[in-house]
Amino acid sequence: MADRVALVTGVTGQDGSYLAEFLLGKGYRVYGLIRRLSSPNVTHISGFREKIEILDADLMDQVSLNEAIRRSSPDEVYNLASQSFVGASFSQPVLTGEVTGLGALRLLEAVRTQAPHARVYQASSSEMFGHVDREPQNELTPFHPRSPYGVAKVYAFWASINYREAYSMFISNGILFNHESPRRGLEFVTRKISDGVARIALGQAQSLSLGNLDAKRDWGYAPEYVDLMWRTLQHPTPGEFVGATGESHTVREFVEEAFRVVGIENGMSHVTSEAKFHRPSEVYNLRGDASKAARELGWVPKVKFKDLVRIMVRADLQRLSGRTN
Repeated sequence: MADRVALVTGVTGQDGSYLAEFLLGKGYRVYGLIRRLSSPNVTHISGFREKIEILDADLMDQVSLNEAIRRSSPDEVYNLASQSFVGASFSQPVLTGEVTGLGALRLLEAVRTQAPHARVYQASSSEMFGHVDREPQNELTPFHPRSPYGVAKVYAFWASINYREAYSMFISNGILFNHESPRRGLEFVTRKISDGVARIALGQAQSLSLGNLDAKRDWGYAPEYVDLMWRTLQHPTPGEFVGATGESHTVREFVEEAFRVVGIENGMSHVTSEAKFHRPSEVYNLRGDASKAARELGWVPKVKFKDLVRIMVRADLQRLSGRTN
């Protein structure tokens, strides 16, 4: 039996790189879609770059997507590419809509015309829930997005369902709550914390500036969540699946736990909350119910909150320990 072929958009990001590694381990032939830049950041895939086949394409360019799907002829497509930083979506709302929303639609159209039998995974987000009126949130919870990013993800979510129903395509939405790792970008709050606390512990910094310390999130470990993505496309029928730990913690709790890892007492004295890092409209209490994924896909996350913080802080300590700035 020939190897299955998977196309991963956003392959250089946190999720894309972990997923590509995961799929290679399963014996897949993996294509990674990269937007052409003069110097693309391929750090996360450097360890296995020669094992995947890179295709140049852009979610804002239909022709390049059509060609990428035609060339790869995939059995499975994982759309993980987006403008994914919520804060930036407020300053770049149109770009976010083009990439995160319409970009997903363009990819669906490319699959419809070039590889209609491929199974498609659309990376949806807990940010779609936004201003919630119930906890925990599951596949049936109404959406009330509170950012241009969340709005764009809702568009991509419903576009996926529309294509599934209109063209009988196998398209599933993974509504994943926050999932972190040492590969998280430094602009994201968890990585900003782990990097900042590590710098303070090493004497490379004195303070850490953050935004809203009271926002609560359901934080999991990214490598476990790419397993859920894969399981979603192995299911006999397409559908929607929430990925979450079922626990929520505040940003403040994340900071306190990070300082605990490095043995600094009264760590909050090093932290300031600045208005410039607050969102115009905040999301406060996201906590997911992944019981459907457990029941139908056999997926249960194992890495707990304190373990996640420890993994991230120790990784940044190791990365920074040989530096002086």
